[in-house]
This record gives sequence, structure tokens and C-alpha cells, in this order.
Amino acid sequence: MRKFKGFTLIELLIVIALLGALAVGLLAALDPFEQLKKGTDTGVRNTVSEIQGAVIRYYAIKNQMPWCADTACGTFEDGLADVVTATTANTMTNTIANIVTSGELKTDFATLAGTATLTKIVVFGSNSAATVQVCYKPTAKSFTNDPNTKFSPTDGADTCVNTGDPTTNTCLWCVK
Repeated sequence: MRKFKGFTLIELLIVIALLGALAVGLLAALDPFEQLKKGTDTGVRNTVSEIQGAVIRYYAIKNQMPWCADTACGTFEDGLADVVTATTANTMTNTIANIVTSGELKTDFATLAGTATLTKIVVFGSNSAATVQVCYKPTAKSFTNDPNTKFSPTDGADTCVNTGDPTTNTCLWCVK
């Protein structure tokens, strides 16, 4: 009587089925799309912080906000004398260009940040009050649930009611 060493076909199929079930469970637990959203939100958050710091440094050097360098600080769509809501691409582009010219951001900042990232960013600020608030709307569940996601998309006030659901939440995450 000869004994063969090895596994039977049934044993191999059972092991493959168990590994497949574990892989499906792991993918469901990790949610790769949510991980991608977290990565994107982290990148946008870093850019938001970088812009906010650059605006503060610009103001310290020039004694005016970067959106006032090209205009009289009163030509923005919100109609306020020296307040900007940089939601239009032109305002944001000019603001970043002025900061780059002052040396507070690298010359290729806009290229490195990317148009997709920069269009997600909103700037609220006042030249006379020397305030700046840079914001974005998070897409990942964990960032939407962040306590700092409470700012209104229209004026930057911390009066927004956060639903906690990325698909219905309109609140912004901001750095002041």
C-alpha cells in the first residue's frame, strides 16, 4: 500500500474559499474608496494650512491682504468694502500669484497643488480687520465628522449645522 503525500482537491478548494472570504471581509472593512477620500482630504487640508500661513506672512510683510494688491479691496462679488470671499477662480489665482510674487509660496505652488485642489478651497478674509479664514468641504466620513467642520459655506461663520453625512453636509472645515 502506497501513501501519497499532498493535499486532496477538496482540501485545496476549502482553503481557497476561506482565503476568498477573508479577502472580501478585509476589503469591506477597509473601504478603499473611503481611504482614497481620506487621502484627498488630507492633501487639501495641507494646502489649506499652507495658504493660510502664507496669507498671514504676506500681511505681516506688506500690511495688506494679498487680494488687495491688484484692486482697491472693494471690487469683489460680495460687495463689502475690504472683505473677500475668494470663491471665483480669478480671485484665488490672483491671490496666490501675489503671495508667490512676495516669496511666501514657491513659484510652482499652484502647479504642485493642482487646479482640482485649489478649486475646493474658499478664502474668507478682511483687510481692515486683518483676518483670514481658509476652508474646504471634506468628502471623507471621518473628516466630515471632525468637530472643526462647522463653518458656513456662504460667510465662514461657525453657524453651520453638520449632518455628519458627506453626501448631504454643506459645512466647511476651516483654519483661522
